[in-house]
Amino acid sequence: MKRHLVVMVKEPRPGRVKTRLGQSIGYTQAAWWFRHQTKRLLRELGNDPRWTTVLAVSPDHDGIGSRVWPSAMVRWPQGTGNLGDRMKTVFRRGCAFGPTLVIGADIPGIQKSDIAEGFKVLANHDVVFGRAPDGGYWLIGLRGGPTPIPQNLFKNVRWSTEHALKDTIASLGASFDPERIGYVRTHQDVDTVEDLKKI
Repeated sequence: MKRHLVVMVKEPRPGRVKTRLGQSIGYTQAAWWFRHQTKRLLRELGNDPRWTTVLAVSPDHDGIGSRVWPSAMVRWPQGTGNLGDRMKTVFRRGCAFGPTLVIGADIPGIQKSDIAEGFKVLANHDVVFGRAPDGGYWLIGLRGGPTPIPQNLFKNVRWSTEHALKDTIASLGASFDPERIGYVRTHQDVDTVEDLKKI
């Protein structure tokens, strides 16, 4: 069994990343913030021998060949579709090997201990979440290996709303045992200038 930590990233181009933040501070400044925040995150998490850190890149072609991100870090294309479609693509690849955690790059407070805790929770649960204060989540993980990915995972999730976590849990299916869901600590993600002021 091999552990994967997958960081979802977009090429940090003005107008392509952190657009809600960019409406307040300018798209160039928002892209600069995202680029440097991601680099800080990868320095913190990227070289830990307890897991393999992978960049899930978008757009696929530009991201795979990008010089922005560390050249030695493994890169997987996110593929097409909405956020749920792309995360499911990533999970199919990672979960074939074992436990897989997926995080965004826009959460400044993440530490190695958070990731270690996520994998620890998956030893006794099929799914793990790290909640965000806005009703979403900064982390989702699946046990992988012989444990199948729920067929309708991420179906009908209202992304970028206060319903995202609740909808994702609902997408696991009515027969899914809530006791198989674990949680790690809450972190603030950054979507708006108000979020930026909280960190």
